[in-house]
Amino acid sequence: MTTLHKQPRHRLTYMLYAALCMVMLTVSCNDYETYGDKKAKERKAIDRLISDSAFTIISESQFHLQGDSTSVEKREFVYMDNTGVYMQIMRRGSGDYIQDGENINLLCRFIEMNVEDTVLTALNAYYYVFDVDRMFVNRTGNTYTASFLGGKMYETYGASVPAGWLVPLNYIKIGRRQDQLAKVRLIVPHTQGNTTATSYVYPFYYEITFQRER
Repeated sequence: MTTLHKQPRHRLTYMLYAALCMVMLTVSCNDYETYGDKKAKERKAIDRLISDSAFTIISESQFHLQGDSTSVEKREFVYMDNTGVYMQIMRRGSGDYIQDGENINLLCRFIEMNVEDTVLTALNAYYYVFDVDRMFVNRTGNTYTASFLGGKMYETYGASVPAGWLVPLNYIKIGRRQDQLAKVRLIVPHTQGNTTATSYVYPFYYEITFQRER
């Protein structure tokens, strides 16, 4: 004969509480994203943008063979090995390259898009930012340092310039003529991005024109 013993009320309450805690812990663990998870998500977002926009990716060696240029017609972007930035030079610009030891102020007009927030198949869908940002740039050898002096980027992220913005400066001329301003497209990974990008592991897309301040 089997005897069924009733569980004390406090013991049943404890068991239910423990079970609830286990469920909550499991859900919490499933929701938590590691840095590796975020990087994988970033990689997928970049790959999706490249695929949906039909961009053609070329190597740095091919880029140099082409005279440090990318074909806009072929929708070419060069992948920069050292930074992970993808770059398309839409216009090389007029004027002069920034010289070694030179300090200059640039006027920058740009489009900025968080790649993970938007799925795009055409380049006419981006949000435009018409504000002009002022940026101080110093070149020492092949190293560039910069800081924002004012504008939308300054208001949003502070003086720190995304390292990805400096990647094109070795390859473009900085002039003043509005119809011949250097213009680039960039896909910038979080490691080279703005403060939001680095904090949340977001990739950003940019179109930027660079103009020498008078």
